[in-house]
Amino acid sequence: MPELQIDQQDFPIRGRFAISRGARTESRVLVATLGNGTATGRGECVPYARYGESLESVAAQIESIRGPLEAGTDRLQLMDLLPAGAARNAVDCALFDLEAKRSGRRAWQIAGVTEPAAATTAFTLSLDSPEAMAATAAAAADRPLLKLKLGGDGDIDRVRAVRQAAPTARLIVDANEAWRPAQLEPFSAALHELGVALIEQPLPAGDDNALEGIARPVPVCADESCHDRASLPALAGRYDAVNIKLDKTGGLTEALALAEAARAQGFAVMVGCMLGTSLAMAPALLLADRADFLDLDGPLLLARDREPGLRYEGSVVHPAPPALWG
Repeated sequence: MPELQIDQQDFPIRGRFAISRGARTESRVLVATLGNGTATGRGECVPYARYGESLESVAAQIESIRGPLEAGTDRLQLMDLLPAGAARNAVDCALFDLEAKRSGRRAWQIAGVTEPAAATTAFTLSLDSPEAMAATAAAAADRPLLKLKLGGDGDIDRVRAVRQAAPTARLIVDANEAWRPAQLEPFSAALHELGVALIEQPLPAGDDNALEGIARPVPVCADESCHDRASLPALAGRYDAVNIKLDKTGGLTEALALAEAARAQGFAVMVGCMLGTSLAMAPALLLADRADFLDLDGPLLLARDREPGLRYEGSVVHPAPPALWG
């Protein structure tokens, strides 16, 4: 039977990363390890205060199911033991990795999906002044897909500056709930003129009803408003796409089911991430072939990553080596 280990690990960010809710200079992650010496599986999560999570609370959630885990709980049983969120994600991904190591099969085979191939990810520009974001965009102008963190007032100036600095890049924007309802239509019209392909979570999740019945010249994607399959009914008629993050779904098992359900209900799919290491990105890459937009650039924003980590060539990310995960 496997033994459980829970570890907190810190990774410095390259510079400073800012969104509408604040800024930070390091990524603090939690790693769940399940093994017995002959085979070991790992899963990483990033607890998120926006969802009432902390390193301590997530560690306590995982610790609360030590008995069942060490007795051999599987991924389907795990769904009944923990709610969707970071804790379940770390354990679910560790169970996937452990099964792969024990069986000699790859995680994509266990999941019943297509073998992952190299894929193009977005590259995120931190929230800043128009001038600073333009400078960052100019340095990344050869990347095909840029994701801009926005903050409300001044956002059109930010996007216009980035568009001028990176005229050929495809742009998506993420307001992280920072807009007001009255800004929706004028901002959307202006962003359409600037060639923006997607607007991510413009309003606070509690204000989703303001999206009903308004013109959406740029498709709108639910992030904070979409966690797992139970979220989908409330998104119909309000959103055009959903952002699937394993830390929200509670692992790869639910993420795969959410992707299938979202597609069946007519939503486009983004596969995104919290600011984590290659260990957190690797399981999400199994969803890449289901994604209209892939946003798995966490390691590119860190000052250092794990060894071994994922291989990035510009914005192209390659599948995980077995020594990393799966």
